[in-house]
Formats: sequence, structure tokens, C-alpha cells
Amino acid sequence: MTVIYNGRKYAFAFAITTLFTRRCSFCTTNVSTDSGNFILRKVKPSSSQIARYTNEAIFKNKTRSHWKAVVGLEVHAQITSTSKLFSGAGTEFGAPVNTNVSLFDAAIPGTLPVLNRRCVEAGVLTALALSCRVNPVSVFDRKHYFYADLPAGYQITQHRLPLAQEGELEFHVFIPDVHHKPYIKKSCIKQLQLEQDSGKLLHDEEACRSLVDLSRAGIPLMELVFEPDLEDGEEAAALVKELILILQCLGTCSCKMEEGALRVDANVSVHREGEPLGVRSEVKNIGSIRAVAHAVKYEIDRQVRTLESGGVVVNETRAWDTDSRQTVPMRDKEEKQDYRYMPEPNLPPLRVLLNGQHAIPDIKKDCVNVDCLRRKLPELPRETREKLINQYGISAESAVILVNENNLLKHFYGIMGEKKSRDPKLSTNILIMELLTILNKNKLSLETSPFSSYSLGEVVDLLQSKKVNLVTARKLLQEIVSGNPQSPSEMVEKYGWAQITDSSEIEDVCTAVIEQNPRLVEQFCAGKTKVFNSLVGKVAKITENRANMALVVKVLRDKLSKIQNS
Repeated sequence: MTVIYNGRKYAFAFAITTLFTRRCSFCTTNVSTDSGNFILRKVKPSSSQIARYTNEAIFKNKTRSHWKAVVGLEVHAQITSTSKLFSGAGTEFGAPVNTNVSLFDAAIPGTLPVLNRRCVEAGVLTALALSCRVNPVSVFDRKHYFYADLPAGYQITQHRLPLAQEGELEFHVFIPDVHHKPYIKKSCIKQLQLEQDSGKLLHDEEACRSLVDLSRAGIPLMELVFEPDLEDGEEAAALVKELILILQCLGTCSCKMEEGALRVDANVSVHREGEPLGVRSEVKNIGSIRAVAHAVKYEIDRQVRTLESGGVVVNETRAWDTDSRQTVPMRDKEEKQDYRYMPEPNLPPLRVLLNGQHAIPDIKKDCVNVDCLRRKLPELPRETREKLINQYGISAESAVILVNENNLLKHFYGIMGEKKSRDPKLSTNILIMELLTILNKNKLSLETSPFSSYSLGEVVDLLQSKKVNLVTARKLLQEIVSGNPQSPSEMVEKYGWAQITDSSEIEDVCTAVIEQNPRLVEQFCAGKTKVFNSLVGKVAKITENRANMALVVKVLRDKLSKIQNS
């Protein structure tokens, strides 16, 4: 098949037999042919188009209370399954080109789809976790469009009657540098549907051609369509983050966005307050959580800039360019594409058992039982946050951070599980405020760091019992992160890091500091109270940051007060 590219749209010139190398799932024979005959010819867009797309300066967003943005997301999540939605071909990422391809995936005439039960169960489980209404009967449709990597010329999806509808996702929006406290946002789910993915084009710019890899063709997807009820990029990113936590908790999707296991499309429009909704643009295939926030923010700013300069927002599909950090046009939507939806004739309606329904005995084993799946639902992120707040008494902000970082949450449970007497708030602060800071400074991650919850718990014990102070606790954490095999108690003993709590010893040090710094004492007595911190710092330096600073402050204040009143 040869395809002509005119800068925006593909036009099919003529078709020949699709040629590629594939491994059929129905036989052991490898069919090898010349994939080089499948060529995509590319004509570069005109210089005026390039100038139009690249010469726009990035719009610096300013607060405009009279503009309102409306954002709706569509998320494609690859179902975790060893085989495809309608064939037995494998789904492993990174497999050699055109090896995970069955006869059906290649649209060989005479082949028929067979629905994967695992994918249906994953879809139902996800729908239940998102409070969706699971339909007792759903149907599959053919969605016709002609892409080079879609051999059949249509995609099998669910359009008229999907697997589930009318759900809701509640999530916390919290960016520490932006928000003082997290706030709760809800987004309604229009529908959840099952569908197959298309293949992939491998572009060779030097040879001006594209080869087709059908290993992704037929990969099982869940498409989640959200209502347009978000207002900015941070809310969109927070929604995606919460959805990822839920899908990973359920085990229905790996959510590895770098592997294309989760892709986000954002529909964005702006309008003046009190006026009808504006013309929307769709930003396709956003590949990371932060990119969702940046892409939506940029698109809102771009549309506001366009309208304020007297321009018109065009209904079009755009892509997020990670290098230039802006959205760029892909194709317009001035004429609605006719997908010519029709019922899939080779698949019967999909029926599931609801609310104790009983199937005919002969087919009961083939039906997916929704009630059984409901009983298998694990503790969801929302429930985990509530448990952390109610059972351990930690703040909502800390609960959000712990749940968002699964490895951090495991360490928290590990610390608290060893000793019930440990202070949950202190443990949380050690993990969030201290440990994460040290990891970031050393450019390390929790996933790759080998330390145990036991060592972290021992640091909490030493701090809670006042055997060390916070400065020493940070030194211990640094040693732990660096791979020191000794326990925190052994390090304190070896390096002499125990906190000085003896009041007489601290009184002697404070007296010496006062005697050695008469000028600072004079300034303090004259009303310059800020110099007090300098005196405290000198005590800390002499004791190598081991003194109990609360006791130091008390002793210093008492001594200076006596001098002031004498």
C-alpha cells in the first residue's frame, strides 16, 4: 500500500498485498516477505505552514477571571493480559517487529475474532472501582477509518452500548508549591468501553518511507471517556494520577506511559463567563502525567491569546511537542468524519451476570459474574487515604503524598507495623520531609534504594526517645541512603552522635558562650533580640549539633534574662 502525505492528511493511492514478517499464533510457521514494499511517501508541508506553527511565541499565562476553561479527558488504558483482545497473539512490550501477530490481527480473510475473557473481567473490575453502572448486555461495533497500520480498515470497539456507563472518579488536587491544602474534585465518567488498538508505523526519514509493525494491532484497550468538567491542567493531571493508582491497585493496567500502556487525549475549550462554550481542540496521545498538566495549560493559554487578539479558535486535533513544550496542529475537524459505525457481525452481544442473576447451566461457566468480581475489589486509594487520616491521625496532605508514592506508603506501613508505639506523624515527617529531600539531593529514587523499613523505624525510635536530635537523624538517613550496613544505633554509638541532654553540661556550654561573646550579649540586652539565634548557633557549633536545642534555648533565655535584670 502506498500512501501520499500532503502535510496534514493521508491519501491512499493504490493498494497491494500487505507484506511483512509475522509469527502466526495459530501455527508455528514463520511467514517472511519483503516489508520494504510497504511504503509511506511523505511530502513536506509548505514553508508558510511551518512558519505558522513554529513562529508562535509561548503565551505567558496571566490571571484572567473573565475567561473560563473547560477540559474533558479520554484515556486509553492497555489491559494487562498475556494475549490480545480477539486473538491468541502475545502482548509483551518490546518484542521484535511483527512477531506478536496472528492471522486475525493481519486481517487475513476468513479469520474470526474470539473475545478474551480476561479483558472483559478487567473492564468490569475497573468499572466497579469507578462506580460505573455495568450494562448486562453490551455490543461491539466496527469503526471504519483507513490508516496504514489498520489492516482490516476498521477497529472493533463499543460505540452504541458500551460495557459500563455513568461512573465517577473522586480525586485530590494538591501541588505543594501551588496549593496550601488539597481539595477534592469529582469528574463524571460517560462510559467505559473495550476496543482493540491499531498497529504502529516506523518512520524512516532518510529513506522517506514508513514500515508497518502489527505487533500492537489488536492489543486490548479500555477507553474511559470523562465528561468535560475539569478547569485546568493541574486538575487533569491529578485525575490521571488517581486513575493510574486505581488501575495499578486493581492490576488491570500497568500504566507505564513510557511504553504507551496509558495514553491521554484532552479536549480543551475556553469561553467568557456567562457565555456559551467555546470551540474545542483535542490534544492527542499525551504521554506523561506532567505533560498532561503542561499540554492543557498551554492549550488554554493559546486559545485565550487567540481570542483576545481577535482570532478564531479552530476545531482541530493537535499534538503535544515535548521539546518545544507547545501543542502543534495535526489535522482539522471542520468536516465531521463519518466512521460508518455498524454492528460487528462476528461477535454476539456480550452478556454478564448482575445482582445474583443465574445463567443457563450450559453457559454459566462462560459468563462473567459481576458480583464475584465486586467481592474481589481491593482497598482503593481513596479508602487508603481515609484510613491513614482516621486510623493514624496524619494530615490530609501527608495522606495524599503517601498514597501517591506507593513505595513510601510501604515504608510507612513497615515502620508502623513493627512498633505500635511509634508516632505516626513523626514517622510521616521523617519519610516525606527528610527522606525524600535526601533522595532528591542524591538524585536517587525509592524504587532503586536498597534500605529497609526497619532502619527507618530505628531512626524514628531514636528521635522519638530523644536519643538523637533532628540534625543527627538527617545524618543517619544520609548514611542509610548511602548504603552504610550498620544499624542507626550502631552508628550513633560509633560516631558519638548521641544527643546531649544533661542539663548541667548544657548550662556549662551556654555559660561559656555568653562569656566569649560579650558584644552579642550587650546587643541582646539593648533590645536586639535577633542576636539570640547567633548565640544558639554558637552552642550548636560547640556541641557539634548534638545538644538538645529545646533545652539550650531555655537555658540561654534564663541566663540572659538574669543578666538583663541585674
